[in-house]
Amino acid sequence: MALGLSPGGEEDAAPPRFLSAPELRAPEVSLTGPTGDEVGRGLLFTAPKSMAGGPHGPMIVDDAGELVWFHPLPEGTVAADFRVQRYEGEPVLTWWEGEVFPAGYGYGEFVVMDRSYREIARVEAGNDLLADLHEFELTRAGTALIMAYPMVKRDLSAVGGLEDGTVLGGVVQEVDIETGAVLFEWRALDHVGLDESYKEVPTEPGKFFDYFHANSIDIDRDGNLLVSARHTHAVYKIDRETGRVIWRLGGKESDFRMGPGTNFLSQHDARRRPDGTLSIFDNDAPPETNGESRGIVLDLDQDDMRATLEREYLHQNAPLARSQGNLQSLPGGNVLIGYGSEPIIAEFSRDGRLLFDARLPEGYDTYRAYRLPWTGRPVDPPDVAVEVGDGGEITVYASWNGATEVAEWQVLAGPEPDELSVAGSGVRDGFETAIAGARAPFVAVRALDDSGEELAVSEVVEPDG
Repeated sequence: MALGLSPGGEEDAAPPRFLSAPELRAPEVSLTGPTGDEVGRGLLFTAPKSMAGGPHGPMIVDDAGELVWFHPLPEGTVAADFRVQRYEGEPVLTWWEGEVFPAGYGYGEFVVMDRSYREIARVEAGNDLLADLHEFELTRAGTALIMAYPMVKRDLSAVGGLEDGTVLGGVVQEVDIETGAVLFEWRALDHVGLDESYKEVPTEPGKFFDYFHANSIDIDRDGNLLVSARHTHAVYKIDRETGRVIWRLGGKESDFRMGPGTNFLSQHDARRRPDGTLSIFDNDAPPETNGESRGIVLDLDQDDMRATLEREYLHQNAPLARSQGNLQSLPGGNVLIGYGSEPIIAEFSRDGRLLFDARLPEGYDTYRAYRLPWTGRPVDPPDVAVEVGDGGEITVYASWNGATEVAEWQVLAGPEPDELSVAGSGVRDGFETAIAGARAPFVAVRALDDSGEELAVSEVVEPDG
């Protein structure tokens, strides 16, 4: 998009955040704690949303909180689990988008974009199910591990409910991305009893029993699956061939003896780490709460079947994330924690020191947060705007939503659109860079990388247009 701005024009009630991209009203991320050389490498990936309204969608920012890329979604559609993965050997952006319901599940589909921000795939659940928001894990085989939450009629009288009750089931599927074929399906109701749930059983007609509430899938080192279920306070290891539950960690029927500090409540994001330990975001949420969410790393002795707390990560502000959240293990030993329903993203050293602390705007949250390497070069040209001062001087504003390789901006100016030459330059300064220049009939900007090579040129604008 290109704009030419002139003095004396009408102003919007809410001024644009970026003059070169006035339609891009992304949520602002603020830094509230330390940041420095000890943080991990990569950009921050979130999918901010606000039930009170406001712009929302997949978003990338840097360590200064400066916007890198924002993809606004229409009202009523939200994104979750936004991150970088690999598909067909290449890095891609992935996320879920759809409608989220107050009970904490959603119906939608998954999006895959290439490094030029072009959509290359949409993935749906199979067997007439709708894909839930909680997980989209790509595999090296070109498949995806996803979840679905179908409504299932069940006799709930054995657990104090109605004979003609309804259960919100938990389904895990592995689907082929290219064909949509379902290669594996696991249904919690076939393997996990209703009495394992800590969730209160409804007794009113029309209410459903969300007894399981799966929220993460991970591939264990032996190829089997690890599934976290919020409402049973347990992690399940599932045989990828038969669907049999190999073991339970936590909950009412844990196969592990839980050592001091290892119990978790309403947890999310159970992941096997390279060293064999297991990381979990322990929400510690109601109805049984100690009042503070934390990240934990557990050592699982599968000979003696005992779980030991190896490390825990506690934020200085003791946030209680009543829903959502994740713990990402970073190369080098740091961890990044997204506090879900609390608008906090924090990075800790291996020994628990707070290294990075950021906030989303008030009223926003993000299901997960990640720090990941990413190189993006949009197919769309850069954006440019020109502001003319009272004395005739101009300021050129340059931006390029999603570009990560820009080191410098050049101002191109001239008497005709095809007769432009370099009339100024400026080192990239955040999402939008302002460059002073001399007035000319036609102006554009050129993006250069750190070796001085041209990346792209904007459209040409007329400052007096």
